[in-house]
Amino acid sequence: MAKNLIIVESPTKAKTIRKIAGSNYKVVASVGHIRDLPKSTLGIDIENNYEPKYINIRGKGDLIKELKKEAKKANKILLATDPDREGEAISWHLSHILGLDPKGPIRITFNEITKDTVKKAIKSPREIDMDLVDAQQARRTLDRLVGYKISPLLWKKVKSGLSAGRVQSVALKLICDRENEIQSFIPEEYWSILATLKNGRKKLEAKYFGIRENGKDVSNPLSNEEDVEKVMKSLDKESFVVDEAKEGKRSRKTQPPFTTSTMQQEASKRLNFPTRKTMSVAQSLYEGVSLPGEGSVGLITYMRTDSTRISAQAVASSKEYILKEFGDTYSAANSWSKTKGNAQDAHECIRPTDVFRTPESISDSLSRDELKLYRLIWTRFVASQMQSAQYKTQKLQFLSNNQIFRASGSTLVFEGFLRVYPMKEEGNSDIPLLDVGQSLPSKEIKPEQHFTQPPARYNEASLIKLLEELGIGRPSTYSPILTTLLSRYYVVLEEKRMAPTELGETVNDLLVEYFPNFLDKDFTAKMESGLDEIAEGDLEWKVLVDRVYKQLAEYLVVAEKEIEKVEIRDEPTDIICDKCGKNMVIKMGRYGKFLACPGFPDCRNTKPFEEKIGVKCPDCETGDIIVKRSKKGRKFFGCSNYPECEFVSWNEPINEKCPKCGSILTKKEFKNSTQIRCHNAKCDYQRNDK
Repeated sequence: MAKNLIIVESPTKAKTIRKIAGSNYKVVASVGHIRDLPKSTLGIDIENNYEPKYINIRGKGDLIKELKKEAKKANKILLATDPDREGEAISWHLSHILGLDPKGPIRITFNEITKDTVKKAIKSPREIDMDLVDAQQARRTLDRLVGYKISPLLWKKVKSGLSAGRVQSVALKLICDRENEIQSFIPEEYWSILATLKNGRKKLEAKYFGIRENGKDVSNPLSNEEDVEKVMKSLDKESFVVDEAKEGKRSRKTQPPFTTSTMQQEASKRLNFPTRKTMSVAQSLYEGVSLPGEGSVGLITYMRTDSTRISAQAVASSKEYILKEFGDTYSAANSWSKTKGNAQDAHECIRPTDVFRTPESISDSLSRDELKLYRLIWTRFVASQMQSAQYKTQKLQFLSNNQIFRASGSTLVFEGFLRVYPMKEEGNSDIPLLDVGQSLPSKEIKPEQHFTQPPARYNEASLIKLLEELGIGRPSTYSPILTTLLSRYYVVLEEKRMAPTELGETVNDLLVEYFPNFLDKDFTAKMESGLDEIAEGDLEWKVLVDRVYKQLAEYLVVAEKEIEKVEIRDEPTDIICDKCGKNMVIKMGRYGKFLACPGFPDCRNTKPFEEKIGVKCPDCETGDIIVKRSKKGRKFFGCSNYPECEFVSWNEPINEKCPKCGSILTKKEFKNSTQIRCHNAKCDYQRNDK
């Protein structure tokens, strides 16, 4: 007996839907795209109004035959690819391969893979949305034209194997611009004064603010040691009089549920997940996880979205859960339906499909990473429907010979959303509210010199946040952008932050000079807005492509003539090739740096690259401490004589002995400071680095 046929992209997704759809449906997977532009040629007929030349993807011949075979046997065919532009395009390609009418009722979508949503979608199929397909065709065509026209120029002028991308190159420019800011930054000196006051047996810390002149409080920034000495000389160390004492209230509002970018940012901060890992784990949670007694179940809604909208059903369900678990005082009807001007509001936020399916209740069915991410998504969603946290605040102002010191604190009086989604507390803890006129003596008055810090390099989270704010890229593109920059060795990760390589800076300089519009963030954001207009049916897709390509063609003519060959020399070392005697050089390969003989191809000798830090091993005293990487890419330090010597340290050793036990000292970098610690686990010596 012939069955109805549902086609999805993923075998895991097929398994989940198969259980829901029932015995009348056969569910098969296309395993992603089945048609695409050819890899070996441009694949765009520029003379024929930019007509794409799609071909069946190599290696999918047998799969296509099987899909056609199943389609011939089926009474009805439904295309259930993902609910976004790319998913719509995959369905359109499938309709072409299988000879289906795209205007017929063949397309179904669902934002979550649950029984109700899948059943409802099956009952109301629609035609393929060609506006969404055309938006995807425009993106694919623009990316191909930019990549396949500029990349060969880079091969010829710089180095083979390089690539340029419409969004990737803008991201590289942002990283290089930040590095230039850091290099040109001139630190400025400033000082602070912290007074530790005696309040009975307790102590109270107050920071210097300024001076009272003619009855007015005036801020007095301390820019050098002379300024500090003037203040210190004028202080009455035995009398800090309470001039003002105020008590107030403040609230800390909960945050909206996750979009793709905010999920990637929080997973990076809280779970230490790279964006690629976050999306991979989220994909498995969306497509389905096997639960005892239920089979394969989709645990979260679709994970590629710009929207914070929540369905009325999910709002009601979350309210029911919060009332049951925490009570009426914690529940709040928060609306998060607004999206940014250029955001795609095609579906909901990222949330659990069933809020009553708590992380703890399914922990045994999830891998460690799945549980971590599911808990993050679940707690963020529940918190988004809870009340704000409430604080009691205290502010004190002290006068010491008209010099002003201030102290502030806060006490959490109602935790609200923090009960399920804890966040780092800001400011001081509770301080006593003293009486005006009360005088306290000082225990210590400590001036401290500081220097302004340059802006920090971007990490994955901060770069994604910036790309989103600028309207560059879309949820599906953030992870591939970062992966490409790293794999091409345009940037490297140093302490989890992105630093451009010489190669990256060279490529960026050429692109900025000869393709200025394509590296302009506003131009790229307007291009994204153009793609949104196509998706909404307000712009014909080839009009946008033509507009962009004409500008690109003009740039290419000039660049081809004017760019001279750029030579990026390999870094020489003092390591001698044991086969031919030449000094070996550092090269960059697929798996990082390695040593190679410059006599290639006559001499093909290579060796692993050992990055020395200039410290001798404290255990064997003959080996050098070198930088190593764990299987997960985490940086650590070990002896070059391994395995004969097994010295290892997560913190970087320095050329200094511990004054307490004589072991080697190490340094640990924090966001705003560096701490020196003893390597000996039994020794408690540590200090802050100057």
